[in-house]
Amino acid sequence: MTEPTAIPRSLWQHITGSLRGEQHDYTRGSLPAAILLLAIPMVLEMALESTFALVDIWWVNRIDDGWFGVAPTHGAAVAAVGATEGLLSMVYAIAFGLGMAVTAMVARRVGEQDLRGAAIAGSQAIGLGLVVGIALGVPALVFAPELLGLMTDGNAKVVAAGTGYAQWMLGGNVIVTLLFLQNAIFRGAGDPMLALKTLALANGINLVLDPLLIFGLGPFPALGVTGAGVATCTGRTIAVLYQFWVLRHGRGRVRLQPLLRFDAGPMWTLVKLSAATVGQFLIATTSWLFLMRFVNSFGEAAGAGYTTGIRILIFALLPAWGLSNAAATLVGQNLGAGKPERAERAVWLTAAYDMVFLAFVTLVMELWPREIVQIFVTEPAVQAHAVDALRIIASGYVFYAWGMVALQAFNGAGDTRTSTWLHFWFFWTLELPLAYSLAFWLELGPIGVFWAIPIAETSFALAAFVMFRRGRWKTVKV
Repeated sequence: MTEPTAIPRSLWQHITGSLRGEQHDYTRGSLPAAILLLAIPMVLEMALESTFALVDIWWVNRIDDGWFGVAPTHGAAVAAVGATEGLLSMVYAIAFGLGMAVTAMVARRVGEQDLRGAAIAGSQAIGLGLVVGIALGVPALVFAPELLGLMTDGNAKVVAAGTGYAQWMLGGNVIVTLLFLQNAIFRGAGDPMLALKTLALANGINLVLDPLLIFGLGPFPALGVTGAGVATCTGRTIAVLYQFWVLRHGRGRVRLQPLLRFDAGPMWTLVKLSAATVGQFLIATTSWLFLMRFVNSFGEAAGAGYTTGIRILIFALLPAWGLSNAAATLVGQNLGAGKPERAERAVWLTAAYDMVFLAFVTLVMELWPREIVQIFVTEPAVQAHAVDALRIIASGYVFYAWGMVALQAFNGAGDTRTSTWLHFWFFWTLELPLAYSLAFWLELGPIGVFWAIPIAETSFALAAFVMFRRGRWKTVKV
């Protein structure tokens, strides 16, 4: 039996339909069109997510420059943000891991035309997110200064500058977790435009509040680095409240009645499915924590340069991650509809698009790294480290593209064990020992840490290619 032929539409009609939040059956019709309809809001969503980091780092660098009469901190403010981001990456790992499990479950139920089952999975995810967010946030809030000191080798200047920022960002774990999980529900349901609107709201608020709260403009108090944390948490909190309203009363494919569930059976299913996804992201982010610790041991300028470089690189990388999210939704829904061959074709197409995009990003980073860095940093020592980070880490971006899409394909299929083992072998057993050896034993310094990243990511991508071709992911039950 052949699939129904869709009425031909122009590229522009597909784009405008995607941006309107137009619902679409992703289990039939043109695959390039399906990828486009999913990817455009997802790419824009991830670009907005990375905007948080870029806006914060731009304004915090102005603290180091002494804008509006603020005493310059000579890299300590940026280093504090980088160290906090390293700690927060653990929260992102858990939220990403839970989110991937939620996306897989919701997408599979939608593909099976079981919208009630998709709603139950979403309600359980919110309940689990509340528990996890509070459990992580309270101790992180209490011990924020100690955690910051641990990340910066006890640097008193960095701890003094960044404790307030760390308390707001780490203490707001529950907001971060809910934001990620509820957007995962939208993506799994095939409503990525709702996730995009959520992040647009959060970013708009953060963009306005950042300079006001950091420098005390108008009636606002001058909070310094802490102001960046207050602005980000305020924007995200309002966005989470908007998500609650949409999930109960909006026009999305999945509506939650009730919004919150704590049923033991379905929640345990979600916990078991998410355990491996959380594990894989924890492996990746703990390795990143160690890399940050290695770089910080070479001084404040190295830590600030690495932080700035990573923020810029993530801004370029997250749209590609958004495109790879389309593969997760397409794989989940088409496996649920009993169409594994269509799911596989969706992955190959998405990977091809992602590789072309990141090849262009690599070219930009290799040709104009200094010009890009100078937008954010003025201190020459910090600039030098940031330029090295951009040139070296971006050299493996084409391989990153395939690795990201394959990872999302495995997770979208519910084959989280494969992704977890790939993370373990290539980040813990390859990347970290290699970074330490190059940086300290061979005395390459921060450059040795930077080179370990593309080497490990490229190896990860090659192994993921082999595992994807074997096809075990097509047989996993969710």
